Amino acid sequence: MDTEGFDSLIESICAAGCIEVNQTISLLEKGKSSSELQKLNDPERQLVLKELKSIMDVYGGEVCSL
Repeated sequence: MDTEGFDSLIESICAAGCIEVNQTISLLEKGKSSSELQKLNDPERQLVLKELKSIMDVYGGEVCSL
């Protein structure tokens, strides 16, 4: 996946809100993925997981939860 595609994917997940981001993180940690992540290979999914966790770390878990 190119950088633009990666950035666009992360932005679209984040635009859905923190609950969606946390649900996506939870799925990826379990080795599963939402339909929009199905097209990615495992290393790409791990990059998405790492990026989403990094974004949510800024909030210290205080914004929302599952």
